[in-house]
Amino acid sequence: MTLQSDEKNDSSPFLKNGSKPVITNKSSNAKKQPDPSKAGRGKALRQIVAAFIVNLGTINTGMAFGFSATALPQLQSNTSSIQITENQASWIASLSAAGTPMGCIVSGYLMDAIGRRLTLILTEIPLITGWVLIASAQNVNMLYIGRLMIGFGSGMVGAPARVYTAEVSQPHLRGMLGALASVGVSTGVLIQYVIGSATTWNILAGISVIVPVLSLLGMLILPETPNYLLTNDKADKAEKSLTKLRGSTCNLNEEIQRMITFKEKNRVEPLKTPQEIIKALLSPSALKPFSILAIYFFLYQWCGVNTITFYAVEIFKASGATLDKYLLTISMGVIRVLFTVVGCILCRRCGRRPLTFVSAIGCGSTMITLSVYMYFVHYWRENNIPPSHSWIPVASIFIFTISCTLGYLIVPWVMIGEVYPTQVRGIVGGLTTCAAHLSVFSVVKTFPLLKHALNDYGVFALYGTMSIAGTVFYYFFLPETKGRTLQEIEDYFCGRTKTLKKASLTGAA
Repeated sequence: MTLQSDEKNDSSPFLKNGSKPVITNKSSNAKKQPDPSKAGRGKALRQIVAAFIVNLGTINTGMAFGFSATALPQLQSNTSSIQITENQASWIASLSAAGTPMGCIVSGYLMDAIGRRLTLILTEIPLITGWVLIASAQNVNMLYIGRLMIGFGSGMVGAPARVYTAEVSQPHLRGMLGALASVGVSTGVLIQYVIGSATTWNILAGISVIVPVLSLLGMLILPETPNYLLTNDKADKAEKSLTKLRGSTCNLNEEIQRMITFKEKNRVEPLKTPQEIIKALLSPSALKPFSILAIYFFLYQWCGVNTITFYAVEIFKASGATLDKYLLTISMGVIRVLFTVVGCILCRRCGRRPLTFVSAIGCGSTMITLSVYMYFVHYWRENNIPPSHSWIPVASIFIFTISCTLGYLIVPWVMIGEVYPTQVRGIVGGLTTCAAHLSVFSVVKTFPLLKHALNDYGVFALYGTMSIAGTVFYYFFLPETKGRTLQEIEDYFCGRTKTLKKASLTGAA
């Protein structure tokens, strides 16, 4: 498929519901078409800079995740200015995830109502407020409210950042740039681990305010996405936006004219009434990918990734590892960032399905290994036997982190920005991140309860089993979207094309 066709399809908004799908088979046509030329592509640097600025906000999501790992041990110590119980600690850890679903729903609506850019600007307000509340907290209730606000803001930023990135990126960059959100989350976790191990929890919260402030300033210089502007009949502004995002190397007039022609031909219009929105949400092009991603998020969250992230110091201590727990936690954060970058590259080259299987099998096997070792740790402590082979839990957690980062922490988040139709990409993207963070909350909040009911080793055995079992679902239901344009993906879920198995652009994402 030629690059011009890619630009056409990737810029094409969602077909209005009611158009009769036509089943076609593109595989034979794709073979006859020449390899795309790099001539005429937009400037990659502009797209990279835009994606980097947009995904600054996702660093805050990682900071929300990583904060409790270093803050909770300090808050539970006898020297803390605010004394908390184990139950209060579980609420502090999980309340950010409890506030996130509402933020997801609000930002999903705002994305389609006021635009991707303005939504990303507004999302920084609760984040700044939340960190200030925690930094100045005098009691547990202030910590609760601060964590809820941070969770709300983190929910707001998730879908808009990924949708904006997908809509302004050309196919050959989309997979890699879409994965920047995962890099941002991993970076945020590492920042909290490093700074949190060297300072107090309230100073850490004060430093954390810097990130949403920088993100707010960065968004002020970016344009709205051409897709959103065209959907709302703002062709002139869409052309100006495309100019900023592509540069002079791209045939802007031709690309924008194709987008307008497609819009007029297929009667693409903004959804105004609740009936139109509901009908679009229940269409196959929205409902099918939402179902797949909601189950994907549930399965991968229950492999234990955020239990490890939120309770890292506590888990290293319980595992029987003899090295310094904070040093191990920081090392795990470094590994997560490094392999998130590796995962971004692999997402472009290897595709979504292979990386998902790497995570499912790798996370499952390492969690079961950790479970077996912690069972022996429990036995050794009851019988006053010195632990041996203490490298096993450390290796298990580190390999678990690598496996999880390569697929689970990247693939579903990238797919949020590419599998949904333009008209409801905001709303359904918000609903998807809502489902994802509800799964986060369910895992993090239930960990202390499950630990008392099943012991440490029982909980990690459960996580490992869930991850291994997930491979069956991924094998039968997860499509491969590597190399496909946004319109091709939409055509597949609508039923207008039969398959997405073969990518039309080698090496595209």
